[in-house]
Amino acid sequence: MAGTGKKLNRREFITTGAKLGGLSAASLGMGLWLKNRSAKPQETVVATMKDRLIIPPDPNLPEMVIAKGRDPWALVAKAVAELGGISRFISPGDIVVIKPNMAWDRTPEQAANTNPDAVAAVVTLCKKAGAAEIIVTDVSCHEPRRCFQRSGIAEAANAAGAKIIYPEKHRFKELAIGGKVLNDWPVFEPFLYADKVINMPVVKHHNLTGVTLGMKNWFGVLGGKRNQLHQKINESITDLAALMRPTLTILDAYRILQRNGPTGGNLGDVRLNNTIVASTDPVALDAYAANTYFGLNPMQVKFVSMAHERKLGTMYFDEVRSKSVEV
Repeated sequence: MAGTGKKLNRREFITTGAKLGGLSAASLGMGLWLKNRSAKPQETVVATMKDRLIIPPDPNLPEMVIAKGRDPWALVAKAVAELGGISRFISPGDIVVIKPNMAWDRTPEQAANTNPDAVAAVVTLCKKAGAAEIIVTDVSCHEPRRCFQRSGIAEAANAAGAKIIYPEKHRFKELAIGGKVLNDWPVFEPFLYADKVINMPVVKHHNLTGVTLGMKNWFGVLGGKRNQLHQKINESITDLAALMRPTLTILDAYRILQRNGPTGGNLGDVRLNNTIVASTDPVALDAYAANTYFGLNPMQVKFVSMAHERKLGTMYFDEVRSKSVEV
């Protein structure tokens, strides 16, 4: 279902909710630890992951940029430039992990995975910023090598200068996450040692949560039996959002999977939208996308309202500094 794009103020959020029923020194320390291979307590790892990626706000810059046009590569470049440029987010020598959605054995046209040209654009920008290593990876639902290749992301990212890492069993580390639902769980190793993480979800319908956007994309850092988390999926998403604080989120709304998500497969379920949205506030970004592309009040999207309540960002997306651009 295509969204109305209606904007909601705080009063409307609250009214609708009632009707519905109710980095830093830490970054340096983490990098040194992994390079020296010393033993660091798990609770310190978790605390470091939560804090190392935060970029200080700049009142002179937008917090969200909506870029519209025909070229995904150009849209990404423009959105990042309007947010202050890639050097605001990536420093020389950084280990950067880019997390697209590569979960499904689908082609780019089927819109179940992130647009490969958009991913290649981010790799190129990080390379220009002087990143020491750029990793593109995901923990796929379908067979990983098939997903990485058929999505077009592995080829595009590798050609742009990224390293592709497959989610092999030995690359997971049991981590005491300490969430409300997520406790001990295997986490994919690249996300433990990254200096910066860029989240690159795709806009899709989801049969359990209504939509899958940026915060839901963090399921792709976990190993184990993730289907067990579906019983409390919104709480699990929020726990992951509290752990995986992205340096930047770049949302692929170039093609939108409107129905039969998250796997898709039918081209009739896909709508060409020609948009990339980038933001430093992952909650506002998900709230904006849920409202604009699916016509949902963010309070109808449980993980968005939960993340707002846990102060991981704001669901009042109209209150963040935003800018729309044509490319």
